[in-house]
Amino acid sequence: MTETTTRQTTPSATTPRERGPVVAALMLVMGLTALDGTVVSTAVPQIVADLGGLSVFSWLFSGYLLAVTVTLPVYGKLCDTFGRKPVLIAGTVLFLIGSLLCAAAWNMGSLIAFRVVQGLGGGALQGTIQTIAADLYPLKERPKIQAKLSSVWATASVAGPAAGGLLAGYADWRWIFLINLPVGLVALWLVGRYLVEPERRAPRRPPRKMSVDWAGAVAVFATGTLLLTALVQGGVAWPWLSAPSLGLFVGALLLAGVTVLVERRAAEPIIPGWIWRRRTIAAVNLALGAFGMVMVAPTVFLPTYAQAVLGLGSTAAGFVLSAMTLSWPVTAALSNRVYNRIGFRLTAVVGITLALLVLLAFPFLPFPGEPWQPALLMLLLGGALGFFQLPLIVGVQSTVPYEERGTTTASVLFCRQVGQSVGAALFGAIANAVLASRLGVGQDLDSLASALPHANDTLRRAVDAAVDHVYLGAAGAAALALVVLLLLAPRRFPVLKEHQELQGEGPSA
Repeated sequence: MTETTTRQTTPSATTPRERGPVVAALMLVMGLTALDGTVVSTAVPQIVADLGGLSVFSWLFSGYLLAVTVTLPVYGKLCDTFGRKPVLIAGTVLFLIGSLLCAAAWNMGSLIAFRVVQGLGGGALQGTIQTIAADLYPLKERPKIQAKLSSVWATASVAGPAAGGLLAGYADWRWIFLINLPVGLVALWLVGRYLVEPERRAPRRPPRKMSVDWAGAVAVFATGTLLLTALVQGGVAWPWLSAPSLGLFVGALLLAGVTVLVERRAAEPIIPGWIWRRRTIAAVNLALGAFGMVMVAPTVFLPTYAQAVLGLGSTAAGFVLSAMTLSWPVTAALSNRVYNRIGFRLTAVVGITLALLVLLAFPFLPFPGEPWQPALLMLLLGGALGFFQLPLIVGVQSTVPYEERGTTTASVLFCRQVGQSVGAALFGAIANAVLASRLGVGQDLDSLASALPHANDTLRRAVDAAVDHVYLGAAGAAALALVVLLLLAPRRFPVLKEHQELQGEGPSA
């Protein structure tokens, strides 16, 4: 049984011999973005001691996240308009400039501003790396390259905190940013030397001057900035029902309407309408948006649980979370054997169903329990999600031609990032509500952060209950992803003819 066939796509012009250096470059660049958050987080005490700005240091992460997320659609369109190579090179250079500026920061305000510059480069890296990976390999081999990229994230989650602590403690926190320069320069040389892109096809329409929808880019950027600022800072910097929070949401809604009008009139819109008109892409976007919400529970709340409830140090707490990153690349690499037999959609359905069961099991862990118990669940969760995320990304990339792949990949990553921001806001509110009901009005994770490593029994039980509720919320998000796949995703992904031929076996979904 085979997938529906459509028009052919443009293969990569990079030869098999050149793939190795290009993959090495992609892994190096991916390592820069993967290490960025984990390394910086462990050096925050040293940074604050040197620069001050304790009240606003959270913007070191929020500013970077905002810049990455809102630029993803823009870079995706630029990839399809001008090619992957110039976008990847420009993004890497901008990221390195941001890193150099961060190392030269003189106060917290300047460091936050330069982190935003880093994020503007990071947005180009995330989507472009995934797009080039799809260009380099036929459908049958893509899980191998994706597993390699996933292993970079796994290594970063384990090595990042230790590296950040060592650099901040025994050298200087500025080396956290300076170390990016030699790594990035090597990646730039490899990309410039070995990445060869295919020649552009002759356009089906009469030739015209290549243009970029800059008005749409500004509209998308402004809308995303207001929305994500409201989600990231709501309930933290100001109450959810306060004037700043409501003003940001209303502003984002109005700008969203303006963006739709601008994009409808644009000749080459940044977010083209076909992204949502095509059933497969729309379903994958929604499913991975829900997946972004799911990821908040382990990545944001599990370290707090490990420290407050299990009494572990920050490093040991990181190892509990890292169990998830050990199994994820393995199942991702093996997923092609599954979706070649049962299809993309059904493989993803199996993965998210298993993830749902694991998330539902978390509240049944004993109190206080042993570290191996949540670590085992995270190992199982990583294995399940490896069967969920990768088949959807590989599958949706295989339904579009070369000239639409950058935009499609960026839309998927954008929805995942927005889902993560929504999940952080929603589950943060849930956790704080549980803590307030158990400990008294005004108690939340931020106000209790300093007490968590030495929590008494009452606080430990309150945190345990709060994290249990978060995992139930994540299970609800997983159930939402499952419903989207069952009701909206087509049973068979419309894979392009060339992908089918290279695959040998046609999957059905």
